[in-house]
This record gives sequence, C-alpha cells and structure tokens, in this order.
Amino acid sequence: MTKRSVQAIRHIGFEDLGSFQAPLREAGYEIEYVDVAEQEERNLDPLAADLLVVLGGPIGVNDHQAYPVITEEIELLRARLAADRPTLGICLGAQVMAAALGARVYPGSAKEIGWSPLELAATAAPNPLAGLKNVPVLHWHGDTFHLPDGCVLIASTPICRNQAFSRGPNILGLQFHPEALAARFEHWLLGHASELATAGISPVALRRDTELNGKMLEEAGTRLLAEWLARLT
Repeated sequence: MTKRSVQAIRHIGFEDLGSFQAPLREAGYEIEYVDVAEQEERNLDPLAADLLVVLGGPIGVNDHQAYPVITEEIELLRARLAADRPTLGICLGAQVMAAALGARVYPGSAKEIGWSPLELAATAAPNPLAGLKNVPVLHWHGDTFHLPDGCVLIASTPICRNQAFSRGPNILGLQFHPEALAARFEHWLLGHASELATAGISPVALRRDTELNGKMLEEAGTRLLAEWLARLT
C-alpha cells in the first residue's frame, strides 16, 4: 500500500484524532501531529500533506488578536482550500475553514455542550454523514458560522443550524466531535472544567451520557471517516 501523509493541527493535547486514528492508518496514512503551541512546528507548506486535519480547541476564530496562530491557520487554509486539497475541520477546525472561505464566524445563541443526534440534510450527492443517522454525537462549542459560499449544508441541530458543510469530495467541516473516544473522555472533563463550571453544565451528567453513547459514536465515526477517505480525489 502506498503511504500517504496526514498532518493534524492540534491546539490542545487531549483533542486529538481519537477514533479517527485507526481508519487513517488502515487507509495507509502516516500521521503527523502539528502542535501549534510549538512555534517551530507552524511553518507548514499548505499543499504538502495528502490530507490536512484541523482539530478542536478552547479558543475561537475571533480570538485572533490574543492568539495570532488563528490568523496563521486561516492563511494556511485559504491556500489549501483554493487548491481543493483534501481537508477536514473539526469544531474549531471547521470554524477556521469557514473563515478561510470568507464566511462569518460568531457566537451562537447558546453554548452547545453535550450529546444529541444530528438532523441530516437532504443533498443532491450522497450525504457523507449518512452513517450518523440517529447516532448521538458530542457537541462542544459556543461559536458558529455562516455557510461558506460554494459549500453544501449537510447537518444541523435545533441550537446550531450550520453543524457541517462539504464542498465536493475533498472538503469537510464538522462543528461537532465525531472523533471523541469514551475511554479518554475524562481528559475533556478535566481540561475544560472551568468552561463547564461557568456554563453550569454538570460533568457528572456528561460522563454518564458518554458512557451511554460513546461506543456507538466510535463505531459510526470510524466507518464515516473510512468511507470519506475512500472518496477523496
């Protein structure tokens, strides 16, 4: 099998590729994490990797003055998306992709943190999220975005209309977290303890819901990514 490369831009250690690591390796990808807190790792060629994944994190697109790395990522993605190179954004990653495509990113009507299923959109082409029908997924975000020009809305929730978008087979932005691993969820609860307390969200309830839904999402998310990778051009 010909080896391919995936670079995963990581903002915080525990928000990694999670359950997506296995299907990536099975599809022949060598995984390289790019930790944006390390200055020397941020000088990326936007077109070099066969696949670029931009992961989640506790900052937002509109925090670019406090965290200049956001501006760097938008510029990187602007070049990559213009070339239609395979790109996947998760949560913050999808928001950065939307900004790079010229869409507005802004605070949502409420924080969406917890487990709930998606409302999948009827699309002309097969919906890449079809495997998540009736599967509760993990949501963890406060911001949202307008649908970028030239992209197709593929999923919504009552709180957040623009949950996911695609552009052809190569570009996929997901506001939610399909990659979360139940076995590592305590890292999320500890790492985001301050945000949960401020939002009045119970870690006990989140832990319980993860025990109920985590395995189903891992299985569905793994299949989803494997199928998406197989369609890349």
